[in-house]
Amino acid sequence: MTELTYDGNGLIPVVVQDWKTNEVLMVAWANEEAVGLMKTTGYTHFWSRSRKKLWKKGEESGHVQKIVSIQTDCDADTLLVRVRQTGNACHLEKPSCFDTVIDGSTERTVAIIPELARTIRDRKENPSDESYTCKLMRNRVQMCKKVVEEAAEFVLSVMDRDMKSASEELADLIYHTMVVIEAEDIPLEDTYEELAERRQ
Repeated sequence: MTELTYDGNGLIPVVVQDWKTNEVLMVAWANEEAVGLMKTTGYTHFWSRSRKKLWKKGEESGHVQKIVSIQTDCDADTLLVRVRQTGNACHLEKPSCFDTVIDGSTERTVAIIPELARTIRDRKENPSDESYTCKLMRNRVQMCKKVVEEAAEFVLSVMDRDMKSASEELADLIYHTMVVIEAEDIPLEDTYEELAERRQ
C-alpha cells in the first residue's frame, strides 16, 4: 500500500471531483485521521485549518460526499477523491467551489458537460411547457428518434468532410443522448465499466 506524504503540519491536499463528470468540486486538507475516516466510513472527512478540528463534509448541511475512489499522485503528496455529491459542494450553494473565471474562458472546454447535465436534470425535476428538453422527455419515442437522427447527420457530415457541420451535429447528438440518459435513468457507472473493458 502506498505511504502518503504529509506536509510539515501533518496535512495533505485533497482534490474532490464528481464521479460522473470529473468536474472539480472543491479542494480541502486532510490529516492522517481524516484519511483513515474516509477509508472506513466511505464519506469525505477533512481537517479544518481555521477551526483546528476534523469535519465531515455535509455534517451540518446534509450535502455529503460518498466516496467512489481515492487516488494519489506520483509523489503521494496529494489526493484525488471522486465522489457522489449530495446537494451542492460549495458553502455558497453552488455545485462547485470553482465557479469564478478570472482569466480566459471555459466556453470551449468540457466544463459545459456538467452544466448541461444539471440543466437537463432540472428540467426533469421542474418541468416547463416552454422547455424543448421537457417536450422531448414527455415523448419517449420522439426523444429516442432524435438520437438516431442526430447520429445519422453527424456521420453524414463526417463523410462529407464538413468538420464545422460535424461539430454542430455532434453537439446535437451529445445533447439528445444526455436527455435520454437523464430521462431513462441510465446507470452511467455500468457504461463506464463497459468502456473500461474496451481499453485494448
